[in-house]
Amino acid sequence: MLASGLDDMSVGALLRPYGFIDCRHADANLQALADDPVTRQHLADLLEALLQALAASADPDQALDYFERFAKAGGGKAALFSYLKTSPAALNLLATVFGASPFLSQILIRNPEYLHWVTRTEILKRGRTRSELAGDLRVSLLALRSKERRLDALRRFKRRELLAIGVRDLLGLASVEQTTIDLSILSEVLIQQVYLVCRESLAERYGLPTNGFTVLAMGKLGGGELNFSSDVDLIYICGSDTGTTKGTTRTGRSSRLPHAIYFRQLAQDVTQALSEVTNEGYLFRIDLRLRPEGKSGEIIASFSRMRGYYRGLCLPGARAQPWERLALIKASPIAGDKALGRRFLKMMQPFVYQASHAGSPEVLLAEVRRIKRLIDEKMMGRGESQRNVKLGIGGIREIELVVQTLQAVFGHARPAIRERNTIKALSKLRRARLISPEDHRVLLEGYRFLRNVEHKLQMVEEQQTHTLPADPMELRRCALRLGYRDGEEGKAMDRFLRDQDHCTSRVHEIFTRTVTGARFVGAISPPR
Repeated sequence: MLASGLDDMSVGALLRPYGFIDCRHADANLQALADDPVTRQHLADLLEALLQALAASADPDQALDYFERFAKAGGGKAALFSYLKTSPAALNLLATVFGASPFLSQILIRNPEYLHWVTRTEILKRGRTRSELAGDLRVSLLALRSKERRLDALRRFKRRELLAIGVRDLLGLASVEQTTIDLSILSEVLIQQVYLVCRESLAERYGLPTNGFTVLAMGKLGGGELNFSSDVDLIYICGSDTGTTKGTTRTGRSSRLPHAIYFRQLAQDVTQALSEVTNEGYLFRIDLRLRPEGKSGEIIASFSRMRGYYRGLCLPGARAQPWERLALIKASPIAGDKALGRRFLKMMQPFVYQASHAGSPEVLLAEVRRIKRLIDEKMMGRGESQRNVKLGIGGIREIELVVQTLQAVFGHARPAIRERNTIKALSKLRRARLISPEDHRVLLEGYRFLRNVEHKLQMVEEQQTHTLPADPMELRRCALRLGYRDGEEGKAMDRFLRDQDHCTSRVHEIFTRTVTGARFVGAISPPR
């Protein structure tokens, strides 16, 4: 097989049984890997195990292509082949990652030394704790003084940690819940550190403020259930925008800045630091549209202004936005003055969980139906009603809307069901008998299934996609990343599509039953 100059027929006969499509290109990869006699002998010793591992991957052609690039990047191919010969687990890890995710593959190719780090038992077998991540970050930043170098260190740190989370997910060593938790913890630690870096930079020029600044996470990050490639929804709040900063700068000069200007600058600095793209990549795409008045609102609001805004939505005649109640269910303080964030969320409880006579459940249900109708029209226009696992029929959004609608309607009288995390909220709704054991099982299994699909779609190129590929070959690769294999029950792709259809049809039935008011008989009047 390593002989040079084989004709196309011989190459195909040798490589096609391992799942290669472009056998001539695969042969070129192998020849490039064995470019001297010593390396060729080491590769010959490894070859059968390597090809078997590649054959088990989602895309053997892609996997071999990245394997060749990885071997060249490390600078010592013979040593690598010798190591992989004695470490089947590391070989399987590489083949799995290279066949599933160009994004994770590029991380390994850029930093070949990460292979030995990610295969360590303490990294591979369990998720990293918040304290471990924070401690490692502090150490990595100790010797760095400039703001730019520290932020680039954070970007490198994220890249390495994403590799570990992705590897554990692909190898089936982490559940869907654990993967979302790990991604959320990593993001919270990074955002807190970005806040500290930006705050220190401002303090060098203007001193420190006399009251707090908090970063609220909304959406999936607020619920501790982040995706591999998701926008991060944030809201910034300051304790007060009156007064000025105080203290002495690093140069020894006394300098003051009005709080209104200081906190706006801090919010802008944090947003830019999180979203800026450099040679080390970027941290997060930031979405601030969930703040009061959305795009037209100020980037940051004081505590008193936030209180006035949400109280105003409760007044008769106010242009209340029911979706804002649902959005705040997931709000969580993750950086800065978290006590200030908790005070704000406590103040918001009466707005989010309104009494039934004041909250007009019919209005909320009508708004949920309106939101979903707009989503359905958008998905239909794109031809994604059945292919979008987030927004399509029976998708993730329908599960979230069922959960949040029940929480908003019944949360005033039943505080025990208040919960940011979707999976935990489902359990609390079941215990409160607001959903049946069967509906709980269907929604829980559906959520886990669809979030797993979402992860496998997004880790390919770290793109914010939720849509199943239209191309049959790409769809098959997605099924293989999910663990489906060809067997007596059918092809991997067909088995995956059957499971997806079964999942979404059951979820949609429960969603329809909920938003039409059928679930609320005896609690509220169903909408006309």
